[in-house]
Amino acid sequence: MKHRNSHFAVGYWSRIRQGRETPDQSDIDPKALKRVLSSVFLLDARSGHLTYRLAGTTLCERHGGELRGRDFLHQWDTDSRIKISDLLQKSLRARVPACLTSIGATSDCHMIEIETVLMPITFGAPHPERFLGVAQILTDVMAVSAQAIHFERLVGATLVQEGGSAEVPPAPPQDGWRPHPRAPHLRLVTRTRAGAQNDPLYLDADKSLRNLVGFVSRLGAVRRNIL
Repeated sequence: MKHRNSHFAVGYWSRIRQGRETPDQSDIDPKALKRVLSSVFLLDARSGHLTYRLAGTTLCERHGGELRGRDFLHQWDTDSRIKISDLLQKSLRARVPACLTSIGATSDCHMIEIETVLMPITFGAPHPERFLGVAQILTDVMAVSAQAIHFERLVGATLVQEGGSAEVPPAPPQDGWRPHPRAPHLRLVTRTRAGAQNDPLYLDADKSLRNLVGFVSRLGAVRRNIL
Protein backbone atom coordinates (compact mmCIF):
# COMPACT_ATOMS: atom_id res chain seq x y z
CA MET A 1 0.00 0.00 0.00
CA LYS A 2 1.30 3.43 -0.93
CA HIS A 3 -1.12 5.96 0.55
CA ARG A 4 -1.00 6.77 4.27
CA ASN A 5 -4.80 6.70 4.43
CA SER A 6 -4.79 3.11 3.17
CA HIS A 7 -2.53 2.15 6.09
CA PHE A 8 -4.74 4.14 8.45
CA ALA A 9 -7.93 2.42 7.23
CA VAL A 10 -6.53 -1.12 7.44
CA GLY A 11 -5.08 -0.37 10.88
CA TYR A 12 -8.50 0.85 12.05
CA TRP A 13 -10.22 -2.25 10.59
CA SER A 14 -7.75 -4.45 12.45
CA ARG A 15 -8.27 -2.67 15.79
CA ILE A 16 -12.06 -2.89 15.77
CA ARG A 17 -11.99 -6.64 15.19
CA GLN A 18 -11.25 -7.09 18.90
CA GLY A 19 -9.93 -10.63 18.48
CA ARG A 20 -12.44 -11.67 15.81
CA GLU A 21 -11.57 -12.55 12.22
CA THR A 22 -13.55 -9.59 10.90
CA PRO A 23 -15.42 -6.68 12.51
CA ASP A 24 -19.14 -6.06 12.11
CA GLN A 25 -20.56 -3.02 10.36
CA SER A 26 -22.02 -1.90 13.68
CA ASP A 27 -18.47 -1.61 15.06
CA ILE A 28 -17.56 1.16 12.60
CA ASP A 29 -17.50 4.64 14.12
CA PRO A 30 -17.73 7.37 11.44
CA LYS A 31 -16.04 9.81 13.83
CA ALA A 32 -12.96 7.59 13.96
CA LEU A 33 -12.79 7.73 10.15
CA LYS A 34 -13.25 11.49 9.95
CA ARG A 35 -10.00 12.13 8.10
CA VAL A 36 -11.00 9.78 5.25
CA LEU A 37 -14.78 9.83 5.51
CA SER A 38 -15.40 11.57 2.18
CA SER A 39 -13.50 8.74 0.45
CA VAL A 40 -15.11 5.88 2.39
CA PHE A 41 -17.69 3.51 0.90
CA LEU A 42 -19.57 0.32 1.76
CA LEU A 43 -20.13 -2.52 -0.70
CA ASP A 44 -22.70 -5.30 -0.40
CA ALA A 45 -21.50 -8.65 -1.79
CA ARG A 46 -24.39 -10.86 -0.69
CA SER A 47 -26.08 -11.24 -4.08
CA GLY A 48 -22.90 -12.15 -5.92
CA HIS A 49 -22.64 -8.57 -7.16
CA LEU A 50 -20.72 -5.67 -5.64
CA THR A 51 -23.26 -2.93 -4.94
CA TYR A 52 -22.60 0.41 -3.28
CA ARG A 53 -24.55 0.75 -0.02
CA LEU A 54 -23.18 4.24 0.61
CA ALA A 55 -20.27 6.39 -0.54
CA GLY A 56 -18.59 9.59 0.62
CA THR A 57 -19.11 12.91 -1.12
CA THR A 58 -15.65 12.99 -2.73
CA LEU A 59 -16.22 9.60 -4.34
CA CYS A 60 -19.65 10.58 -5.65
CA GLU A 61 -18.25 13.79 -7.15
CA ARG A 62 -15.31 11.90 -8.65
CA HIS A 63 -17.67 9.45 -10.38
CA GLY A 64 -20.22 12.00 -11.53
CA GLY A 65 -23.18 11.35 -9.22
CA GLU A 66 -24.71 9.41 -6.35
CA LEU A 67 -23.16 5.94 -6.07
CA ARG A 68 -25.62 4.25 -3.72
CA GLY A 69 -27.25 1.30 -5.47
CA ARG A 70 -24.77 1.32 -8.36
CA ASP A 71 -22.60 -1.60 -9.41
CA PHE A 72 -19.00 -1.13 -8.21
CA LEU A 73 -17.69 -2.88 -11.35
CA HIS A 74 -19.81 -0.92 -13.82
CA GLN A 75 -17.04 1.31 -15.20
CA TRP A 76 -14.22 -1.26 -15.13
CA ASP A 77 -13.12 -3.08 -18.29
CA THR A 78 -14.11 -6.73 -18.67
CA ASP A 79 -10.71 -8.20 -17.76
CA SER A 80 -10.51 -6.05 -14.61
CA ARG A 81 -14.01 -7.09 -13.54
CA ILE A 82 -13.08 -10.77 -13.65
CA LYS A 83 -9.85 -10.28 -11.68
CA ILE A 84 -11.48 -8.02 -9.06
CA SER A 85 -14.43 -10.38 -8.54
CA ASP A 86 -12.07 -13.33 -8.08
CA LEU A 87 -9.78 -11.44 -5.68
CA LEU A 88 -12.62 -10.13 -3.54
CA GLN A 89 -14.14 -13.61 -3.22
CA LYS A 90 -10.74 -14.76 -1.94
CA SER A 91 -10.71 -11.76 0.42
CA LEU A 92 -14.08 -12.76 1.91
CA ARG A 93 -13.05 -16.39 2.32
CA ALA A 94 -9.65 -15.56 3.83
CA ARG A 95 -11.10 -12.63 5.84
CA VAL A 96 -8.25 -10.31 4.90
CA PRO A 97 -8.26 -6.92 3.13
CA ALA A 98 -7.56 -6.48 -0.57
CA CYS A 99 -5.64 -3.61 -2.18
CA LEU A 100 -6.29 -2.53 -5.79
CA THR A 101 -4.22 -0.16 -7.90
CA SER A 102 -5.94 1.23 -10.97
CA ILE A 103 -5.84 3.88 -13.66
CA GLY A 104 -8.95 6.04 -13.92
CA ALA A 105 -9.67 8.03 -17.08
CA THR A 106 -12.11 10.80 -17.97
CA SER A 107 -14.01 10.98 -21.25
CA ASP A 108 -11.24 13.18 -22.74
CA CYS A 109 -8.44 10.77 -21.72
CA HIS A 110 -7.10 12.59 -18.64
CA MET A 111 -5.77 9.93 -16.25
CA ILE A 112 -5.05 9.44 -12.54
CA GLU A 113 -3.72 6.56 -10.46
CA ILE A 114 -6.02 5.29 -7.70
CA GLU A 115 -5.43 3.02 -4.72
CA THR A 116 -8.45 1.27 -3.23
CA VAL A 117 -8.45 -0.90 -0.11
CA LEU A 118 -11.45 -3.15 0.61
CA MET A 119 -11.81 -4.70 4.07
CA PRO A 120 -14.30 -7.53 4.69
CA ILE A 121 -16.92 -6.95 7.39
CA THR A 122 -19.93 -8.84 8.68
CA PHE A 123 -23.45 -7.49 8.74
CA GLY A 124 -25.24 -9.33 11.53
CA ALA A 125 -24.07 -12.67 10.14
CA PRO A 126 -21.27 -15.06 11.16
CA HIS A 127 -19.43 -14.64 7.85
CA PRO A 128 -18.37 -11.44 6.03
CA GLU A 129 -20.67 -10.29 3.24
CA ARG A 130 -19.76 -6.62 2.88
CA PHE A 131 -16.67 -4.49 2.35
CA LEU A 132 -15.56 -1.29 4.01
CA GLY A 133 -13.59 0.54 1.35
CA VAL A 134 -11.38 3.61 1.01
CA ALA A 135 -10.27 4.97 -2.38
CA GLN A 136 -7.41 7.47 -2.64
CA ILE A 137 -5.84 9.24 -5.62
CA LEU A 138 -2.07 8.68 -5.77
CA THR A 139 -1.26 11.18 -8.51
CA ASP A 140 -2.12 14.86 -9.01
CA VAL A 141 -5.89 15.24 -8.64
CA MET A 142 -5.74 18.34 -10.84
CA ALA A 143 -5.19 16.03 -13.79
CA VAL A 144 -8.93 15.40 -13.84
CA SER A 145 -10.06 18.60 -12.12
CA ALA A 146 -13.87 18.54 -11.87
CA GLN A 147 -14.29 15.91 -14.60
CA ALA A 148 -15.88 12.57 -13.74
CA ILE A 149 -14.07 9.27 -14.13
CA HIS A 150 -15.76 7.21 -16.84
CA PHE A 151 -13.35 4.30 -17.17
CA GLU A 152 -11.11 2.36 -14.79
CA ARG A 153 -8.52 -0.33 -15.44
CA LEU A 154 -6.83 -2.57 -12.88
CA VAL A 155 -3.00 -2.56 -12.92
CA GLY A 156 -2.24 -4.28 -9.60
CA ALA A 157 -4.01 -6.34 -6.93
CA THR A 158 -2.94 -8.03 -3.68
CA LEU A 159 -4.31 -9.42 -0.46
CA VAL A 160 -3.00 -7.67 2.68
CA GLN A 161 -1.79 -9.89 5.50
CA GLU A 162 -0.92 -8.88 9.06
CA GLY A 163 2.21 -10.07 10.79
CA GLY A 164 5.45 -11.22 9.20
CA SER A 165 8.65 -9.26 9.16
CA ALA A 166 8.50 -5.49 9.09
CA GLU A 167 8.85 -4.04 5.62
CA VAL A 168 9.40 -0.51 4.44
CA PRO A 169 6.56 0.59 2.15
CA PRO A 170 7.44 1.67 -1.43
CA ALA A 171 8.59 5.26 -1.89
CA PRO A 172 5.41 7.40 -2.09
CA PRO A 173 4.73 10.48 -4.20
CA GLN A 174 6.45 13.59 -2.80
CA ASP A 175 3.37 15.20 -1.29
CA GLY A 176 4.26 15.29 2.39
CA TRP A 177 3.44 11.56 2.82
CA ARG A 178 4.47 9.96 6.08
CA PRO A 179 3.89 6.27 6.91
CA HIS A 180 1.25 5.53 9.50
CA PRO A 181 2.67 4.19 12.82
CA ARG A 182 1.00 0.83 12.19
CA ALA A 183 2.32 0.47 8.65
CA PRO A 184 5.29 -1.80 9.59
CA HIS A 185 2.81 -4.41 10.86
CA LEU A 186 1.25 -4.84 7.42
CA ARG A 187 2.74 -7.11 4.78
CA LEU A 188 1.72 -7.20 1.13
CA VAL A 189 1.43 -10.73 -0.24
CA THR A 190 2.54 -10.75 -3.86
CA ARG A 191 2.71 -13.55 -6.37
CA THR A 192 6.38 -14.10 -7.23
CA ARG A 193 6.45 -17.88 -7.59
CA ALA A 194 7.46 -19.55 -10.82
CA GLY A 195 4.71 -19.58 -13.42
CA ALA A 196 2.97 -16.58 -11.87
CA GLN A 197 2.32 -15.20 -15.37
CA ASN A 198 -0.26 -17.95 -15.82
CA ASP A 199 -2.03 -17.10 -12.57
CA PRO A 200 -5.46 -15.47 -13.20
CA LEU A 201 -4.57 -12.75 -10.68
CA TYR A 202 -1.11 -11.99 -12.12
CA LEU A 203 -0.86 -8.41 -13.37
CA ASP A 204 2.07 -6.77 -15.14
CA ALA A 205 1.50 -3.20 -13.95
CA ASP A 206 4.42 -1.72 -15.90
CA LYS A 207 3.28 -3.34 -19.15
CA SER A 208 -0.32 -2.21 -18.62
CA LEU A 209 0.77 1.37 -17.95
CA ARG A 210 3.07 1.40 -20.98
CA ASN A 211 0.27 0.12 -23.20
CA LEU A 212 -2.17 2.70 -21.87
CA VAL A 213 0.28 5.61 -22.22
CA GLY A 214 1.24 4.40 -25.69
CA PHE A 215 -2.40 4.33 -26.76
CA VAL A 216 -2.99 7.89 -25.55
CA SER A 217 0.19 9.05 -27.34
CA ARG A 218 -0.92 7.45 -30.59
CA LEU A 219 -4.34 9.02 -30.21
CA GLY A 220 -2.71 12.45 -29.82
CA ALA A 221 -0.59 11.88 -32.91
CA VAL A 222 -3.64 10.96 -34.97
CA ARG A 223 -5.40 14.13 -33.83
CA ARG A 224 -2.38 16.27 -34.79
CA ASN A 225 -2.24 14.71 -38.24
CA ILE A 226 -5.91 15.39 -38.79
CA LEU A 227 -5.49 19.02 -37.75
